[in-house]
Amino acid sequence: QVQLVESGGGLVQAGGSLRLSCAASGRTFGPYAMGWFRQAPGQEREFVATISYGGSITSYADSVRGRFTLSRDAAKNTVYLQMNSLKPEDTGVYYCAARFGVQAVVGDPQYWGQGTQVTVSS
Repeated sequence: QVQLVESGGGLVQAGGSLRLSCAASGRTFGPYAMGWFRQAPGQEREFVATISYGGSITSYADSVRGRFTLSRDAAKNTVYLQMNSLKPEDTGVYYCAARFGVQAVVGDPQYWGQGTQVTVSS
């Protein structure tokens, strides 16, 4: 089993920044992609960003590209989502996700974190 623990959520004004972290523990040996999804109230969960095992390949949703940056510290089994120029529509619960295998994207995740709330006020 793999455990994913998110941190770094909170309340921020529009235009501000937050950095989310996700630490993986447990059976983390082997290549695995990681990523973030989010869910706003009354809406379905949506993809935000993904990063390959080595950290060289990233992909972002159109709505966050250019504002969010995903990075990875392999030694710490941790990914970081730097969120800049935040907008009220970025509000939601952000979930970390992981999928084992050689694919470069998290795709259909096998593991999920419990989520961290991000609230952007206007």
